[in-house]
Amino acid sequence: MNKVIGLFPTPFMHVENLLDDGLISALVAHFQEDALLKNAKSGNLSHTQIFKPESSELFMATARLIEPKLGDFSELMFGERLEWFIKEMWVNLLETGGHQAMHNHANSFISGVVYLTPSHTSSNTVFMKGPGGRDFAFGNIHQNVQLGPFNADKWIAPDPSPGDMVLFPSYLLHEVPPNQGELRISLAFNAVPERLDSWGYSVAFSHG
Repeated sequence: MNKVIGLFPTPFMHVENLLDDGLISALVAHFQEDALLKNAKSGNLSHTQIFKPESSELFMATARLIEPKLGDFSELMFGERLEWFIKEMWVNLLETGGHQAMHNHANSFISGVVYLTPSHTSSNTVFMKGPGGRDFAFGNIHQNVQLGPFNADKWIAPDPSPGDMVLFPSYLLHEVPPNQGELRISLAFNAVPERLDSWGYSVAFSHG
């Protein structure tokens, strides 16, 4: 009998209904007009400036709901419920035809997205394995291949509903394919722990 064990899996958390309808509506109404920064790779994607959570009562209310989930997620990533702070938040407006190029988030440990409007399936966030080194690479990809978690290069996140949140390690590469639906609004953020400790060799992170 074969027993397959998934070694060193990457954690990904989908939190349903994190925000209620009132907070969602307030965030959309307040920040929709502030997304004036055009994305460098897609003219149909725009962003607000990057904010500290304390810059807005709406962001603060959202952060208070997010932070306990960061503690839950840190138990998966680090084996301990750590104290976290959100160092930055921003809102994204993805119009029809817009896309987000592949990227990850530097200088943070947990990244997340809170969905504020319905999202067309075409624009579900796609996560991918990091590119390999400069060595020669071999692959086995054709019409008869059955893709699964051990051989796929990409994974498409499940359909989100307004108010849902996803959390993932900040190093994980991700992108948003061209949106074939209506305007998609999301709130993104990055978080870092107060401190990491490796047998007394500790590193603290500042709120600055």
